[in-house]
Amino acid sequence: MDFKRYQQAAVKTLQPPTEGTDPVLVPLLGLAGEVGSLTTAYKKFLRDGPAFEQGKHQLREELGDVLWYVATLAHRFGLDLDDVAAANLEKTKDRWRPTPHDEHTLFDATFPAHEQLPRKTSLTFTPTKTDDGRTVVTLTREDGNPAGDPLTSASHVEDGYRFHDIFHLAHAAILGWSPVTRFLLGRKRKSDPRADEAEDGGRAIAIEEGISALVFSYAARHRYLTDITHIDQELLATIGHMTAHLEVSVCRAADWEHAILTGYTAWRQLRDHDGGTVHLNLDQRTLTVTHP
Repeated sequence: MDFKRYQQAAVKTLQPPTEGTDPVLVPLLGLAGEVGSLTTAYKKFLRDGPAFEQGKHQLREELGDVLWYVATLAHRFGLDLDDVAAANLEKTKDRWRPTPHDEHTLFDATFPAHEQLPRKTSLTFTPTKTDDGRTVVTLTREDGNPAGDPLTSASHVEDGYRFHDIFHLAHAAILGWSPVTRFLLGRKRKSDPRADEAEDGGRAIAIEEGISALVFSYAARHRYLTDITHIDQELLATIGHMTAHLEVSVCRAADWEHAILTGYTAWRQLRDHDGGTVHLNLDQRTLTVTHP
């Protein structure tokens, strides 16, 4: 039986609501109650083990009741249960793919070599003290030239944000995308005015900087992602909305999660060792740090 047929059959047994009652309320409360019954049945199954002879039968029955309430709630909300199930599978596939996406998208593969993000490169983060006592970080390319301006944490509290260009480098390495890295390395795609404006221009740069600040705020509340293996879905969904009009929108939530965790692993090393050299490999989707 498919979901559509099941929902149609379930709705036939749905009782009309009492006059003046919210038609959603009864199935919503019923769903909450049946989830409780399901947990109670499983508790008995854990407690009694083989002695709970009706365990599997009762679990099937309680799951069936949960499914009935889900189907009738979907009906009350004007939703097709078949569509709800399909959308959920897409969401979980996007979010919980077992391994990082093997098909690494190189968005600049058709552009001249001098407009491509370098497939392999190293950059060095070097902190120095200024005359007024501030600590600034200079990002230097392999050829010894600076990449961008020296950065401070730009905060009353020293939180290590001066190393935040590492997040952009992680985006480049893992996602194959980073307007900020293109700007820092002089790799904007000027041969295509549309790509140069829409994908590599000021708005795209501001969006990536905004993502970095947003994730940093989240990370600060989660021990800077130390020993964290998953990012909250709400944050990943927000990033998806922010980048929906950009080429990176083809990357999945799992790819963003991989990029964020990779970036923070490197950031913690740069912070703890007060700098270091970062090695990017876009072909292998890796980013590693060697200590100064």
